[in-house]
Amino acid sequence: MINATILSTFSLLGLDDTTTKHRMTLFSLTLLCYGVILLVNGALIVTIIFEEKLHEPMYIFLCNLCINSLYGTAAFYPKFLYDLWSNTHVISYTGCLLQVFVIYSYCATDLSILALMAYDRYVAICRPLEYHSVMTKQNALLMVCFSRLIPLLCKAVVVIMTSQLKLCGSHIEKLYCENWSILKLSCGSITTNSIVGFIVIVFYFGHDLFIVCSYVQLVKSVLKSRKGRRKFMQTCVPHLLCLFNVSVALLFDLMYARYGSSSVSQGVKNFMAIQFLMIPPILNPIIYGLKLTQVRNSFLSLCKVNKQLKGSG
Repeated sequence: MINATILSTFSLLGLDDTTTKHRMTLFSLTLLCYGVILLVNGALIVTIIFEEKLHEPMYIFLCNLCINSLYGTAAFYPKFLYDLWSNTHVISYTGCLLQVFVIYSYCATDLSILALMAYDRYVAICRPLEYHSVMTKQNALLMVCFSRLIPLLCKAVVVIMTSQLKLCGSHIEKLYCENWSILKLSCGSITTNSIVGFIVIVFYFGHDLFIVCSYVQLVKSVLKSRKGRRKFMQTCVPHLLCLFNVSVALLFDLMYARYGSSSVSQGVKNFMAIQFLMIPPILNPIIYGLKLTQVRNSFLSLCKVNKQLKGSG
């Protein structure tokens, strides 16, 4: 007989006794990390919104990449900071499913936006005469809407299917709710859930394949001219760094969740579980802010204007 229970809460077991001994240090580092994420992404968003010359497709996509980072990290950091001060690390059933939905729709949206940025660079460098007719502001906004809507629909299907399962346990061995961890608590078969999850994973990592193919064409094109090589180095290299950053972080988390060794210490497990919520949101805006001259100059100009306004006030 299956001993299924109706759950109202889950227990998060990622914070063990060893980890909680360094509670103050972890809280300070986590708060600092989240503060940096808010600062660097917020600065880039404000710069792009207020600088009219940055209202172009590439910067619109970049702005949405930063907005998406704030969206995804908001589902983890406030709860984790609270857990560091609490003696009981629990989350409601509804809150757990919501956390799964937000975190993994954030991951999927990141890959979608990076694919759009690759397409934008492909048109700009390989088909420059068609760029302004293909990549209009209206088309860019429409692409952004689809890049956000489709991941939300995909992850909604995954979460709804997960919510239909009868569970025989309530302990999740991570710092946050993760879909695979919930599936492992199921009393019955999870074959259908696993197949749907695998299809979604393949679909979004297929975005990486699309990006690689577009960059093969880009490299072929830039080899023909010095101007093309310069444009590639200025706008494509940061994009490739961000893609590598996001893809490796996500692949690492997905593979470890399924095949990770139980002999690894809890601290290492915790770092591997959260690095995609820590490294890409910090590095992506910094990479673009430092590498893209127009963004950097616009940000410095806004800072000077703000400083002058404060001085005159």
